[in-house]
Amino acid sequence: MARRTKIVATLGPSTDDPRVLDDLICAGVDVVRLNLSHDSHEAHRRRAERVRDRAWASGRQVGLLADLQGPKIRIGAFRTGSVLLEDAAPFCLDIDWDLTAGTLERVGVTYRDLIKDVARGDILLLDDGAIQLRVREVVGSEVRCKVLAGGTLSDHKGLNRLGGGLSAPALTDKDRADLRFCAEIDADYLAVSFVRNAEDVRLARDLFRAAGGKGGIVAKIERAEAVTNIKEIIEVSDAVMIARGDLGVEIGDAKLPAEQKRIIKLARSLNSVVITATQMMQSMIAHPVPTRAEVFDVANAVLDGTDAVMLSAETSIGKYPARAVEAMGGICHEAEKDRLATTSTHRLDSVFGRVDEAIAMAAMYTANHLGVKAIAALTETGSTVKWMSRISSGIPIYALTRHVATRRKVTLYRGVYPVSFDVVSTDYRKVNEEVIEELFRRGAVREDDLVIISKGDQSGVEGQTNLMKIMRVGEHLIPRDDGD
Repeated sequence: MARRTKIVATLGPSTDDPRVLDDLICAGVDVVRLNLSHDSHEAHRRRAERVRDRAWASGRQVGLLADLQGPKIRIGAFRTGSVLLEDAAPFCLDIDWDLTAGTLERVGVTYRDLIKDVARGDILLLDDGAIQLRVREVVGSEVRCKVLAGGTLSDHKGLNRLGGGLSAPALTDKDRADLRFCAEIDADYLAVSFVRNAEDVRLARDLFRAAGGKGGIVAKIERAEAVTNIKEIIEVSDAVMIARGDLGVEIGDAKLPAEQKRIIKLARSLNSVVITATQMMQSMIAHPVPTRAEVFDVANAVLDGTDAVMLSAETSIGKYPARAVEAMGGICHEAEKDRLATTSTHRLDSVFGRVDEAIAMAAMYTANHLGVKAIAALTETGSTVKWMSRISSGIPIYALTRHVATRRKVTLYRGVYPVSFDVVSTDYRKVNEEVIEELFRRGAVREDDLVIISKGDQSGVEGQTNLMKIMRVGEHLIPRDDGD
């Protein structure tokens, strides 16, 4: 059985070798990520073109997710490159200080509203929480602090406030320029960093559409405010990404596991897609095998119902990009064999608002209770298969569509496999026959298998799925080879 959980892998210097990229595709990557925090537009353009060329050559669909940098708040640089902060020592963050002239006593900050957003007693976290400061007072341009947890602090490290509350907008000027670039390269998904609320998502979508972008919007959950507003964010997004790095800094690492489970469950209940990210196979940046803790981390995300798991530095700068994908794929595949990953009570008590949604739910309920081997959904936009994929199941869902954009979109949906298929006949019996023949040709079904086909009376019309048919392979469709 094919792996159902999707793998997102970040491109970078380690994948720029065409042979490595081919290995990555062969290893089973489903979606590639362009991290716009690094490298030029031209470098990312080359990567996008190359991955689509190589995926096409290998006969696979690979989605493209472009990830905006967002308002990453950072300190400036030090005259000496780094300083050693002692516990209990005074240290000052100064918005007017030269960003290249930090000292042991003070450093500049890129975020000018810091003096408005913090108050006495607040805990500020530098370098992903490795350095901790308590605010003693705010005077003029200075945030005067006491070092709670010291250590070596080097140039341009990130700055967070424990519990969130820094009011920097989700889209910077750089993000707006990057967003237009993402529309140019026809990104299938646009990830928006440091989302605070639903309005941040709506703004990004409006700007992306105005620039000509057609892809879905992924809201990255990495602020404490996003956790508070999680339901409204999910409702206006196409997917959410649990970005555990900055989120862990803001809410505390100990709270991350429970929040991850809650967000995955809520996203699926609201018919949204969810990606689990950050340090999932971190040791594989330098080593050819993951740690057992990493194996458990990936497997638990799969059992919780995540649509996708993501690799960042493991593939972008790591020594073993393809091995990381292979190892992650193996873990996902084994976890998916557990009963928790194949049974569901999702929406059993719900009232459906649309006919196509009701058909999707009926198809999955029937498939899970009738021994169906495959589900074939003729789809224009991918909505039907998205609803289907919210139901935990071990049954593959094939998204049959003529649209390349839809085939790339569904690469992120758990348990959904894109198939190029164009309905040209008006005879529904002929269409059914062609669907079964396509699945048979792919080895997805064998004679006597049961298959569910969902489609609409009006082929090629969005939102018109209103039919579900159960068929047995071989009954007047696949001729038996009885010899001469």
